Amino acid sequence: MKKIKTAFVTASLALSLTPGLSMAQTELQFGHVGNPGSLFDMSVNEFAKRANERLGDDYKVQAYGSSQLGGDSSMMQKLKLGQLTFTLPSTVMSSVVDEFGLFEMPYLIQDRDHMKRVIEEVIEPDLYPLVEQEGYKILAVWENGFRQITNNERPINTPEDLDGLKLRTPEGIWRVRMFEEYGANPSPMSLSEVFTALQTGTMDGQENPLVQIYSQKFQEVQDYLSITNHVYTPAYVVVSKNHWEDLPEDVREVLEETAQEVQDFVYETAAKQEEELLGEMEAAGMEINEADKQAFIDASGPVYELFDEEVEGGGDLVDRVLALGEED
Repeated sequence: MKKIKTAFVTASLALSLTPGLSMAQTELQFGHVGNPGSLFDMSVNEFAKRANERLGDDYKVQAYGSSQLGGDSSMMQKLKLGQLTFTLPSTVMSSVVDEFGLFEMPYLIQDRDHMKRVIEEVIEPDLYPLVEQEGYKILAVWENGFRQITNNERPINTPEDLDGLKLRTPEGIWRVRMFEEYGANPSPMSLSEVFTALQTGTMDGQENPLVQIYSQKFQEVQDYLSITNHVYTPAYVVVSKNHWEDLPEDVREVLEETAQEVQDFVYETAAKQEEELLGEMEAAGMEINEADKQAFIDASGPVYELFDEEVEGGGDLVDRVLALGEED
């Protein structure tokens, strides 16, 4: 018995002295849906690396990607339950606060400089408070990206080419409505389910930023890639308002500052990957075409009209964002 006790004490001492391990360390879980190599994956890992360098020994950010902790809607619920510290929703935010449907409007955001102005002059003053009313807090706005269409039927040049196409969309009502206007047959589906749906023919196609398309390996089960840039989707570093306030003030300060600092890394990485991935897609055997963007813009009017009718102040939000785009 004495030998066993001695061995236990020795082992415990060794554990306590092992670099990087702490019996009292609190893990701050960051869940997201991105696969390895995705923009989400690289963004969250960069955030974790920078934050952990500044947090000391008591707290550690740990990333959980590839929908390990659930889909976007599930992880938003886990935030409120205190089962998760951070998540990185994109389209699903329009299901939390109606006004976030703004970022489901086609051809609204011109480029990342435009988006930075929108964050400063629209999202932070007008939308952050609405999110807090729902029990959440946004620490920073990152990126999902400019979205493109892939499918197994034909190249998509105009909205007419989408007629009857079974198209997976994220869980957001405005994306569904937009593609209905374009003539497709859209169906919301969690990202983790999409590869199998495409592989089996349950879905003919899907739409996502290039980085998501490539990291999800959709090029292995899709023949056509059409460059439409139909929507730019931000991504939001979200925490539970109540559970966030339980963290020490100095920890909150480090995490919030780091989340905002990482935005430049996100934008630079996204722009670089956009340039590189088209060649990778082509090498994988996909047929790539540039869509007629004006044809899509011309078909988008009804979506804007619905947004103005159904979301209070929706038309004014759209006008403010468009005006910020004219400053380029």
